[in-house]
Amino acid sequence: MEERRISYARRFVRLLPALLIGAGSVYDYVTPTDFTGAPFFTAAPLVAAPLYSQRGTVLTGLAAVAVLLVLRIAIGGLPSAEVITELVTVVVVSVLAVLINLLVRRSDERLASAREIAEAAQRAVLPEPAERIGGFQIAARYEAAQEGASIGGDLYAVQDSPHGVRIIVGDVRGKGMGAVGAVAVVIGAFREAAEQEATLEAVAQRLERALARERTRSEGVESSEGFTTVVLAELPHGDSVVRLVNRGHPSPLLLYADGTVRALPAVEPALPLGMGELGAWPDRAQEADFPGEATLLLHTDGLSEARDAEGRFYDPEAGLAGRANARRAPAELLGVLAADVRRHSGGGMADDLALIAVRRPLPVLDPSHQG
Repeated sequence: MEERRISYARRFVRLLPALLIGAGSVYDYVTPTDFTGAPFFTAAPLVAAPLYSQRGTVLTGLAAVAVLLVLRIAIGGLPSAEVITELVTVVVVSVLAVLINLLVRRSDERLASAREIAEAAQRAVLPEPAERIGGFQIAARYEAAQEGASIGGDLYAVQDSPHGVRIIVGDVRGKGMGAVGAVAVVIGAFREAAEQEATLEAVAQRLERALARERTRSEGVESSEGFTTVVLAELPHGDSVVRLVNRGHPSPLLLYADGTVRALPAVEPALPLGMGELGAWPDRAQEADFPGEATLLLHTDGLSEARDAEGRFYDPEAGLAGRANARRAPAELLGVLAADVRRHSGGGMADDLALIAVRRPLPVLDPSHQG
């Protein structure tokens, strides 16, 4: 319903220049000669300037001048000073509208170029993971809060390692290219640590040190006040468990084959990365069963903090639950979930959204060991 109303509003705005010319014609025709519809004809090309192409703006200006001229000839007002002044006014405004259109188009082109550069940088930092890693089905999805909005600091990465498949999902404070730079630091440190460190706790400490080094190289308030919430997951090869280290991030969710959902909150809450000066506590990984046909969902707060028109938060557990979702492949599941949260928020979320779904397939039995 909301999308339909937006579509109707856009159509009306696109028709507004023609409606103004029509309204000016009717006004001029039905009112005494002392009244004029020139303001309607003047407004039409100005409204067209930010909406139409350059050709459309020129045609709107010509139409406004032509209709006004025809009306004045029909009424018999030529060649009075008032009529000539009206025509000159509409012509001058039409020329200004074309110039405004040119400036708007150039500004849009620069904005689009800057957005393409930023999106390319983000794609380079956050590449799509393979559909299968270490025997698991995996999918990732990034949803911008608003169409055309600046990129933010949500991050994810998946790395197969000698210790199992390791995953990170996080959220860097801030937006724009500064946040993307911090994301690059976290992702780079994670990929290196995931290969080298024997425990998930050690991976978290490597990330902490990497951010501390980056902060000493950076300057300004933004760098001194920055922090990053993350959740680290480890899926050991051959074991039906998941290990987690949570640094101030929303709890992962586990969707079982029967459609039930279980949240995996941190047993011992810990501060986000980058806040070590406020206190230091040893990271402790917690372990949970991760059976076959179950799906693990890691997400940023763009999911759990999405609000509807009445201010109610989206419930990711309710949105994820159900046998139908339990049967979906990870990529399909994330698509359904993203669409659901957008419906809940009326199409405009307040924060970016990063999602990773990992499905553990049923183990393949060796026929030689059966019977």
